[in-house]
Amino acid sequence: MRILEQDHAALDLVGRGAEVLIDRAVRWSNVNSGSDHVEGLEAILDLLETEAARLPAEVSRVPTQGFSTVADDGSLIARRSPDALILSARPEAPIQIVLTGHYDTVYPRDSVFQTVVSRHDGALNGPGIADMKGGISVLLGALEAFETHPDRERLGWTALLSPDEEIGSPASAPLLAELGARGHLGLTYEPALADGRLAGARKGSGNFHVVVSGRAAHAGRAFAEGRNAVAGAAMLAAVLHALNGQRDEVTVNVARISGGGALNVVADSAVVRFNVRVPDRAAADWISAAIAEVVAAPPFEGLTVALHGGFTRPPKPMDAAQSALFEAVRETGALLGQTIAWSPSGGVCEGNNLHAAGLPNVDTLGVRGGLIHSEQEFAWPDSFVERTQLSTLILCKAASGEIDAMKLKQLRLEGL
Repeated sequence: MRILEQDHAALDLVGRGAEVLIDRAVRWSNVNSGSDHVEGLEAILDLLETEAARLPAEVSRVPTQGFSTVADDGSLIARRSPDALILSARPEAPIQIVLTGHYDTVYPRDSVFQTVVSRHDGALNGPGIADMKGGISVLLGALEAFETHPDRERLGWTALLSPDEEIGSPASAPLLAELGARGHLGLTYEPALADGRLAGARKGSGNFHVVVSGRAAHAGRAFAEGRNAVAGAAMLAAVLHALNGQRDEVTVNVARISGGGALNVVADSAVVRFNVRVPDRAAADWISAAIAEVVAAPPFEGLTVALHGGFTRPPKPMDAAQSALFEAVRETGALLGQTIAWSPSGGVCEGNNLHAAGLPNVDTLGVRGGLIHSEQEFAWPDSFVERTQLSTLILCKAASGEIDAMKLKQLRLEGL
């Protein structure tokens, strides 16, 4: 591959738009959009829709599915998420690219971390500046530049901006599955590592909630009549923790036990919450069976146990399609003077869902940054143009056929 004259024109357009790329990401990051902050999410959705209208594409809000969460008392709470935003151009084109990003962050409504500032070393420090409002700016910037390219008619694209990635995509999972099944190549805009490396193989992830129900009683007058759900939950948590080390690369993280109340009352309800990470489908099947066996046997008489949740992100191994795609991205980066490398990650994202639906994808095409999910989250300003040019050139080379998206899709389907 080489950079052609028409490619240079698109790349130059990106370079001239550096200020816009950065400024809009800062503006978006200054609006809190934690996953549970519906008003903030809807405010960002309005801003994104306005920005997306600059593209020669169909822009629409698409409802997401409802879902439920388990409250600390074991009851199920119905939840809703704001709409997803879908941008689409040329759905009839022979090559179809799927781009995804999320506009929710991990920072709650009342977080003290609300504003982007510049660090002494020039990095931008702010909520979501890397994960992933900076990534969304890169996504839109690459599409804007690509739409000036003469080969654009050969390539159609659909971009999905979702409201719930940080909580496992319970509301937008069907949209990810649908797009993954019909696309040829996927580009997702989680932040790259600070040195520009991409995530390679990703583990799968599941979130589980075990509701333990017992019987309340006075702790002094009638202790023997009670059945202590908190004690039962603690015993179950210990058994779940003991699953660690029984199979390579499978981890069970017991994150929280909730329940109980006054010290003179035998607790009648409790909830154990835990996360599981697995390297492949066989490991997912093994841990699922092990969890089912644990919850099938209450730790003592008088308790009932109910399991909720499951795997939200299937494993994403470096299969033949992923390996071929990463090599193409490495070569594309080299044309721009960018050294592209990758390493495995225990983290998960929408790329896991897309891969499970049959879509080869790169899921760390966002800005270079780090310390995400903390008040030290940062992004490097010069990476906005750098990463936008990388995605722009990937789109150009997919349109020209130099990156063979159809072949990559076929490789992925052969691995299903």
